[in-house]
Amino acid sequence: MSELLVDTNPLPAGISGRLRDQLTFLIEVDRLKTVLRQSPLAAAPRRENDAEHSWHLAMAVVVLAEHADEPVDVGRTVQLVLVHDLVEIYAGDTPLYDLAARESQQEREEAAAARLFALLPADQSQRMRELWDEFEARRTPEARFAKAMDRLLPVLHNWMARGGTWLAFDASADHVREHTSSINEASATLGTARDHVIAEAQRQGWTAG
Repeated sequence: MSELLVDTNPLPAGISGRLRDQLTFLIEVDRLKTVLRQSPLAAAPRRENDAEHSWHLAMAVVVLAEHADEPVDVGRTVQLVLVHDLVEIYAGDTPLYDLAARESQQEREEAAAARLFALLPADQSQRMRELWDEFEARRTPEARFAKAMDRLLPVLHNWMARGGTWLAFDASADHVREHTSSINEASATLGTARDHVIAEAQRQGWTAG
């Protein structure tokens, strides 16, 4: 993927400088709509794409922020969830329960971040990278809650699919608990809800054990 989307139909010459860089970036991130995740939709018999996932995360932050154990800046948390998966445009989606793919995930995503954010003007490039790094490091209340939302929504999708990726990747209830522990780290209330969902899914046979 060496060619930018905008290269297939360059912007008019009258658009230049900072604005040209910003519009080039916005056109390029349209690719996010084509990156398929493993998670099944609740509303249709197909998999969600990364853009749909990012929107749903932003909505989850707005709706569920009151359950965070630490006060969070909702606007900043929304920025974190909107930025964090942009790197998958070049790095691809890495399924949570695909242990082999996760071994190279950090290296692939670091390279993708450097390439993608470099399309923006320098100040915005730095800002995007800082947001992405903040999400990955989980050192702030906002980043911890953002990560919790990133783990919570697939739990709901798999519940609605009566197993979904849990069964597809042969994930036991204990594996699901282990890989979604960041929910409990950010919100005791949402962590308890997660525990109820996993326990009932296990009882129904919607996990691998």
